[in-house]
Amino acid sequence: MELRHLRYFVAVANEQNFTRAAERLNVAQPPLSRQIRQLEEEIGADLFNRDSRPVRLSEAGRLLYEHAVPLLAGVDQLRDMMRRFTGQGQRRFVIGFVGSILFGPLPEVIRLFRDRASNVDVSVLECTTTEQIAALKEGRIDAGFGRLRFEDPAIRRIVLAEETLLAAVPADHPLALAQRPVHLADLIGDTLIAYPRPARPSYADQVFSIFHDAGLQPSGVQEVRELQTAIGLVAAHAGFTIVPESVQRFRRDDVAYLPIADSTARSPIMMIHRMGDVSVELAELIAISRDVHGMYDD
Repeated sequence: MELRHLRYFVAVANEQNFTRAAERLNVAQPPLSRQIRQLEEEIGADLFNRDSRPVRLSEAGRLLYEHAVPLLAGVDQLRDMMRRFTGQGQRRFVIGFVGSILFGPLPEVIRLFRDRASNVDVSVLECTTTEQIAALKEGRIDAGFGRLRFEDPAIRRIVLAEETLLAAVPADHPLALAQRPVHLADLIGDTLIAYPRPARPSYADQVFSIFHDAGLQPSGVQEVRELQTAIGLVAAHAGFTIVPESVQRFRRDDVAYLPIADSTARSPIMMIHRMGDVSVELAELIAISRDVHGMYDD
């Protein structure tokens, strides 16, 4: 499957007509049709209902279109970024981050870093801590922000803060109505909604460890892909979840965020970078990170 195939496919899907798509792409219609047929043969399914007027996507076509559009947009963005980089001659500085960190002070860190490191092209990349470690070693990122503690002689980690964790429960839950801090033991009668599901180890493993270290096991566990999904399921009375304190502004109308009395209910915010990296930009980012996170210390 080539990018050309996907571009041709998306053009036909948008125009709903092979002739107009060929004109838009500045190619003859027969080669365009052949490219679409090659793509269908590779996939093993028809992508269009050619008997309809205008031409409409099949079920397989709708699925491919849903994924092809953002993929092509990402490729175009990457191409533009590389053109800007080669045209300006700027060095890039790439920062990796896990999603939940963005709800805290990280946006301020990045904003200040952009202002002060005007000589580099700063970009950010969402990836898990495990992915950040590999990306650092391969030189694809210059620094990362995450929550997982790990040991690797090639990577230096800096704990910037220990963020308090909260229990997110439905707003009408008896624990919410009691208006007091809860203990982990108060929660185990309900289903724990854990996230993120695909990448392990992850923040979910931190939450599991907090319960296991206390000798507790929730009555059920449902794993979901994202924080937002977990919060939505809490609002739907599907269970409870454990979130960093900085997340508590979401869905406050139907979700209550309760302090947890157990002292172990904390999650580190860490910055990581390659051991031995002494660049001026990295030193600036470390200084900014320490300064900004210091304002959030308990």
